Amino acid sequence: MAALPQQARAVIIGQGGIVGASVAHHLIEQGWDDLVGLDKSSIPSDIGSTSHASDFCYMTSHDKMSCYTTTYSQRFYERLGHYQKVGGLEVARVGDAARLAELERKVASGKAFGTNVRMISAAEAAERFPLLDRDLIQAAMWDPDAGLVVPRSQQVAGELVERAVASGALTVFADTPALDIDVRNGRVHGVETAKGYISTSVVIVTSGIWGPIPAAMGGAALPLMPVEHPLLFFGPFDAFAGTGREIGYPLLRDQGNSAYLRDTGDPASTEGGQLEWGYYEARNPRLVPPGDILERHQARLSPSMRDLELDQVTEAFERAIELTPVLGELGWDEKHSFNGLLSVTNDGGSLVGESPETRGLWFCEAVWVKDGPGMGKVLADWLTRGKPELDPHGIDIARFYPVQKTPDYVYGRCEEIARKIYDPPVHPREPFETGRNLRRSPFWPREVELGGHFMETAGWERAHGYAANEPLLERYAGQVPERSNEWDARHFWRVSNAEHLALSDDVGMINLSHFAIYDVTGPDAEALLETLSVAKVGGDTPAGKGVYTHFLDEWGGVHADLTIVRLASDAFRVICGGDTGHRDLVWMTRMAEAKELERLHVEDRTDSLATLGVWGPNARRTLQAVADAPETLDDERFPFATAREIRLHGLPVWAFRISYVGEQGWELYVPFSYGLALWDLLFDQGVTPVGIETYANSRRLEKSLRLQNADLLTEYNLVEAGLARPKVKAADFHGKAAYLAQRERDRQPAYLCTLVMEEHRDASGTPRFPVGHAPILDPASGDVLVDSEGRRSYVTSIAYGPSVEKVIALGYLPEEHAREGNGLLMEYFGEHYPLRVAAVGYRPLYDPESLRPRS
Repeated sequence: MAALPQQARAVIIGQGGIVGASVAHHLIEQGWDDLVGLDKSSIPSDIGSTSHASDFCYMTSHDKMSCYTTTYSQRFYERLGHYQKVGGLEVARVGDAARLAELERKVASGKAFGTNVRMISAAEAAERFPLLDRDLIQAAMWDPDAGLVVPRSQQVAGELVERAVASGALTVFADTPALDIDVRNGRVHGVETAKGYISTSVVIVTSGIWGPIPAAMGGAALPLMPVEHPLLFFGPFDAFAGTGREIGYPLLRDQGNSAYLRDTGDPASTEGGQLEWGYYEARNPRLVPPGDILERHQARLSPSMRDLELDQVTEAFERAIELTPVLGELGWDEKHSFNGLLSVTNDGGSLVGESPETRGLWFCEAVWVKDGPGMGKVLADWLTRGKPELDPHGIDIARFYPVQKTPDYVYGRCEEIARKIYDPPVHPREPFETGRNLRRSPFWPREVELGGHFMETAGWERAHGYAANEPLLERYAGQVPERSNEWDARHFWRVSNAEHLALSDDVGMINLSHFAIYDVTGPDAEALLETLSVAKVGGDTPAGKGVYTHFLDEWGGVHADLTIVRLASDAFRVICGGDTGHRDLVWMTRMAEAKELERLHVEDRTDSLATLGVWGPNARRTLQAVADAPETLDDERFPFATAREIRLHGLPVWAFRISYVGEQGWELYVPFSYGLALWDLLFDQGVTPVGIETYANSRRLEKSLRLQNADLLTEYNLVEAGLARPKVKAADFHGKAAYLAQRERDRQPAYLCTLVMEEHRDASGTPRFPVGHAPILDPASGDVLVDSEGRRSYVTSIAYGPSVEKVIALGYLPEEHAREGNGLLMEYFGEHYPLRVAAVGYRPLYDPESLRPRS
C-alpha cells in the first residue's frame, strides 16, 4: 500500500462513492494530477448510498440543470458499457387528474430542456409493462432513454477509481477517514488523518449522507439531511431466467403512490430474480442526523441501510398491489429489505461549489446516481475553467444566506422536501411551510393587519397582495380576469392585479425590504466595483449617482444584475435582489481577494435598512405633501437615478429615484427603527399598499424587465439579453474581452424577446394563465426552437399584464426567429398556444409616462 503523501493538489473526502469517483475522473480528464482520495470505508464504498442505490435513471425533471446532468450521466454510463436502456414509465392512475396533468407538464419540461419523453396510452403502457393492471391507469409518460446502471453504480465507481489510480494521477486510501480539515485565515491548508497530515489548498467533499460532518471540520455549514427510503424485495421472480439480463421490463414510477417498481432481471444475474419496490414516505419521512448514522460494525447490513418497519409502507403497499397484483403473489424477502439512506437538502437542489465560509473547501453533495457523472463534470469544469457549461445558480452552495443553514431551518425544510420527492406535484410557486417568519421588515405588522398574502424568499416574508384591497376588484373588474383553472390560480391572489392598476392610476407603495444591501467602503472600493461592473460606477461618477449594471463572468455570461450608488469618493452602496444577494456578496469578496484589493470593507446593511418603493403618477405630489423641503423633489432638482438624504415629516430617508415598475417614484430607505413611522405617514396620505406580485411579475413583464437567474444567465451574453450599453467604458472590467467580441458580431445566436399569447383559452374554452417554464415551438414543425449554440428556447418568465390585458412572456429565440410579429407556439399541459413576438431585445409593451398601452 502506498504511503500517505505529505501534499496533494486536491484531497477528495468520500472517494468511494459514484460522486467522488466521477469528480476524480473528470478532474483527471481536464489535466489534474497529484490527487488523493480518502474514504472511511472500502473503495468502492461498501457503506454509502452508492452501495445500495437502485441505480435507475430517468431523464426528465422541471429543472434544466438536472436534465443536463442526467442526460450527460446516461451517455457516460452507456459509453462505459454499464447502462441498460430499457425505458421508463410514469403512470397516472384512473381518477388522478392532477398526476395526469403533471405528466403532461413534465413532457413540456422535457422538450424545453432536451429530453425525449412523450405521453402514451394506457394500452401501450400495459403492453410495455405487462405487470400493470391496465384498467387502473389512464395514461403514462414514456422515457425511451431511461434505464439502469449495470451491474451496479458501485462497480462503475470502482472501475473509475481503478483507471484514475492506474493513470498515476490519483492515490487512494480506504478505511482512512478525515479527522480534521486544517483551516487558517479562512483558507484550507490541509487534511489530518490517522495516517498523517496532507498539505493541500483544495478539499472536495463528496461524502453523501455524511457530508455535513467534514463540512463542519472545514468551518462550513452544509444544509443536508439523510432520510430513510424503504426498499422491499419480492420473489422469486423468474420471468427473465436464462436471458442474462440485469433488468427485463422498463422502469415503473407510480408517483401518485410515491413509489416505483423494477425487476432485477435473470435470477443468475448480480441481484436477479426479484422485484424491487421502493417508496418515499410522503407523510412522515424519517430524517436521520448524520452524526446518528451507525458505524460499520454496529449495522446489521450497512450504516446506510437501516432496519425497515412495516408500518412505514402498509398503506402504500396495499395500493401497489392494486396496480401490480404480482407483488401480492410473491414472497417478501424480509432479510434483504431495508431503509436506504439518501440525502435531501433544504430546497431540494444539489450542493455544489466552493464554500462561502472557507476558501478551497468544495462540495459535490446531494447527488443521485442518475446525476453522478454529470455533477462530477460540473464540479471539474468549475474548478478547472471557472464555471460549468450551465449557470449553476440552482446548485451553488453560495445561494443560501447564513440563516438558511441553521439546524432548525435545515431540518424543517429537509423534512418538507422529503415529503415531496415523488408526490404531490410541486407547483412552481409552492411556498414552504417551515422556516417562516425568520426575516420580517418593520412594515410586517401593518401588512398583517391588511391581510397580507405572504410568500417567502431568502427567509423574507413578502406580501404578494392584501385582502384589505379587495374593494379595488370592483373598480377594476373589467381588467382583472378570474382564473378558473385551479393550477393557474394556485398561490396567486386576484387582488394583486387590481393593486397593479391602482398604482398606475394614482400612487402605491411596495415593501422591498428583501433587497440585499452592501455598503462597500475604503480606498479600494472603487477599484473593486469598477473592475466588476460593465457600467462605469467610478471615475467621474458623482456622489449620489445610481447606476444599473451587471457583473460578467470571464466569458461574458451574465452573473449578476444589480444597482450601485456612489455615496462618496470611497463609498458605494450595492443593491441586489434578495434571491441573488448572497451569491453577489460572495462574488464580490472573492474577486476582491483575487485582485488583491484589501483596503476595503463590506458592510451588510440588509437587516438594518428597510425599503419602500413609492411609485405612480402621483408619487412626487404625495411625497412633496409630507416632505420637509418639497421643492427638493422637483424633477429638475432630483433627476432620475440619483439618491440623497431627505426628510419626510422629520424622518431621515435615503431616497433613490429609480423604478422597476416603470412608474415615476423613489425607493425610500430608512433604518428599521423608523420603518413603521414611514409606512404610517404614507398610508395616511392615501398611498395604496401594493404586493410584491406587481413588482416582481406583472409590471416587470409589461416593462420587459429582466430577472437574474431566470432571464439573465451565464449561458447568455448582454447583447443577447438586450442589455448591452450604448458605449463600452474605457476602464477594464471582468469579462470585457469576451463582451467586446460579442458586441462585434453581426448577429447574435439568440435574442431575448418579449412575446404575448395571442390566444390563451384551452381546448375546453377555459382561459389559461401559465406559470413556470414552457417550451417554445416552431409552428411549422412542432419542434422546439434551437439556436446555433444548441440552446433550446423556452419561456423564462411569464405573467398576465393587466395594463395590456395579455399574458406576456420572455424567452430567448434563435436569431432567425427573433422577428417582431413572428408567430410561434408554446406548449402548456399538453396543448399548444399561439405566441407572437412583440419585441426583440429590451422594449416595454406599456409606457406609464404616456399611459399608452402597446401590445
